[in-house]
Amino acid sequence: METYQVGKVAYGSVTGLEKYGIFLVFDDGYTGLIHISELSEHFVKNVGDYAQIGDVIPCVILEIDEATKQMKCSIKNTDYGKEKDIDIDHGFAPLKKQLPIWMAEKLKELE
Repeated sequence: METYQVGKVAYGSVTGLEKYGIFLVFDDGYTGLIHISELSEHFVKNVGDYAQIGDVIPCVILEIDEATKQMKCSIKNTDYGKEKDIDIDHGFAPLKKQLPIWMAEKLKELE
């Protein structure tokens, strides 16, 4: 029986963060990568917004290379990924929040 299966959720411990993704270690010597494109449906500026080294996170297994015990994973469609997306501003949302503040500050300067 296989320990891990494509399409199933597994829990991995974060061992590394790079600009392009999150590295994980699983039981039985398996390792994994969540590529930055598999973190969210939105633009991801910083992978560190989604996990820190030592975190144990759920991810969906996309591919498994049994010979090397390496897996490609995703949190894009998990509750964990959605939970993190709520805390992170995307697109023009930060500008929409900040613009009225900047305008008010500038108007005070001009008075």
